[in-house]
Amino acid sequence: MKKCKITVMKMARYADLIEKYENPLEHECDMEIGKVFIANGWKKPDGFCDSAWESISPYVRVLAHGGEGFFDGWMKDKKTAMISCADGFRPVTFYIEALDENAD
Repeated sequence: MKKCKITVMKMARYADLIEKYENPLEHECDMEIGKVFIANGWKKPDGFCDSAWESISPYVRVLAHGGEGFFDGWMKDKKTAMISCADGFRPVTFYIEALDENAD
């Protein structure tokens, strides 16, 4: 299995939707643009958001096992994926890359 590099690329925050629909939170998302995580195979990296992991883990799993070419070549580099978490109030977009090194 390969390691995968996960980079936070974009973050959005929809204040109008939050104000209208969301209950107040004690802790919001703590991701930061440019933050990098390394997934050891398909295992969730330490400190990675559980909810975001649910959204991106299928793609990490495929890339870690050598899969490529999602959705009939949608990515220029077939060993990558660009996936956003499912948070409708503050979605985060991640760039996932299969690395050449193998997981431990």
